[in-house]
Amino acid sequence: MFDDALDLDYKVVLNDEEQYSIWPADRESPAGWREAGKQGPKPDCLEWIERTWTDMRPRSLREAMDH
Repeated sequence: MFDDALDLDYKVVLNDEEQYSIWPADRESPAGWREAGKQGPKPDCLEWIERTWTDMRPRSLREAMDH
């Protein structure tokens, strides 16, 4: 599987609940996910997610709690 490939470039993907993941950059994003705008080596993508995704709650839960 691609999880162990160290030489791959990855892209950060985002779903409708604003949850992040990484995906090989040379593959089409999985259904229900869109590109978040960051691409590069796996460690760089994971670091970007850690800095960006500061509220782990799904978007629908955040919105429900704000009302």
